[in-house]
Amino acid sequence: MKVGIIGSGPVGQSLAKAFKAEGHSVTLGTRNTSNENVIKFKQDTGIAVADFAETAKTAELIVLATKGSAAEAAVGLAGVENFRNKIVIDTTNPVLEGPPSNGVLHFFTSLEGSLMEKIQNQIPDAKLVKSFNSVGNTCMYKPNFPGGKPTMFICGNDENAKKTVTGILTAFGWETEDMGMAEAARAIEPLCILWCIPGFLRNQWSHAFKLLKM
Repeated sequence: MKVGIIGSGPVGQSLAKAFKAEGHSVTLGTRNTSNENVIKFKQDTGIAVADFAETAKTAELIVLATKGSAAEAAVGLAGVENFRNKIVIDTTNPVLEGPPSNGVLHFFTSLEGSLMEKIQNQIPDAKLVKSFNSVGNTCMYKPNFPGGKPTMFICGNDENAKKTVTGILTAFGWETEDMGMAEAARAIEPLCILWCIPGFLRNQWSHAFKLLKM
């Protein structure tokens, strides 16, 4: 597939390299194509770089990989029309700027609404799937834990889109748990808070969640 990554930070760069490793055609979308870090990334990886609008327009599948606080603005810059009828993997979390409290991040949403739902309302014709929001970028591709494959929780309103994302997750080395419709993002997004606590308290960042079933 032609994959467009909206966001050129660590998450965007990690997923761009992962999709390329799986044989996809990848473009990394950035606000500033003249940024030195982005230019170096292009030189080092051979992955194309473009602005948000061009990245979204030419992609068959889009990955939204910005900071949560910048997600809606990034979608606007990319052009709402460029998301129409496309699968969008939403990796974002609604994290407030500022330090955590005793290791606990602050969100700008409540448990009665998620950032994913806000983005889905912004691009109603897109097929959003929440994924990759509850693990660090260094473990997103081919994670290798002694306890076996970790679990990625996903949700979204389009069943076929979730099947496509499940296939991607399987190729990336994950097991997938579909938690239902977009409202489930209200529970999935706070997993970011839980995942980050060991990092802030003990500098432990190499871990992932695993759902155990009888």
